Amino acid sequence: MSRRFEGKVALVAGGTGGLGRAVSLAFLEEGAKVEVTYLAPGGWAELQEAAGKVGRQTLKGHEVDVTDEGAVNGLVEKIVAERGQLDALVNAVGAYAGGVKLWEMETGVFEKMMALNLRSGYALARAAARTMLKQGRGTIVNVAAKAAALAMIDSLAADLKGSGVRVNSILPSIIDTAANRKAMPNANFAKWPKPEEIARVILFLCSDEAKVVQGAAVPVYGDS
Repeated sequence: MSRRFEGKVALVAGGTGGLGRAVSLAFLEEGAKVEVTYLAPGGWAELQEAAGKVGRQTLKGHEVDVTDEGAVNGLVEKIVAERGQLDALVNAVGAYAGGVKLWEMETGVFEKMMALNLRSGYALARAAARTMLKQGRGTIVNVAAKAAALAMIDSLAADLKGSGVRVNSILPSIIDTAANRKAMPNANFAKWPKPEEIARVILFLCSDEAKVVQGAAVPVYGDS
């Protein structure tokens, strides 16, 4: 196993979810010190168990609402104070409410989707970019399922050009998770990309091997 992230610190927002968990474990396997955010304590306990005794020594969890900009700023400050640096941010937070026509959707549901899919990336990227600019290095990968999130990251990448801080997006389709299988039991799961496969793409974008990649939007649709 490669140790590309030995001595590096990675923050995985939504790090206990279907995709986030795979990213967190992949970073641990490659030597990173990993900080994750979560809202469900059960998911955090499951991640700790999956990480094993060795992984748990370099894994920290934070019960944080990443749509709260103040909470996110405090988290990043805490990580830098304790770890001394922040080398990679992966935002795997997101949600989807489908099957409802626009005029039938409750406004509260729309606002929640905007918060999870857009505001989380805004708060996280702002906090991480400030720290990474001071360091003169760092990588941000946003899992962007919505056009507004993609446009925001494109703009941020342009602003950070030449700074040593790289920003890219991952564009997923339907990911092969337990929740998606339950929601769509009659689908062909074999065509869906697995979280571990997408995690490998994300870690590539966070690695020095991708130092020439800035402002990319990488589709990870699988064979669908």
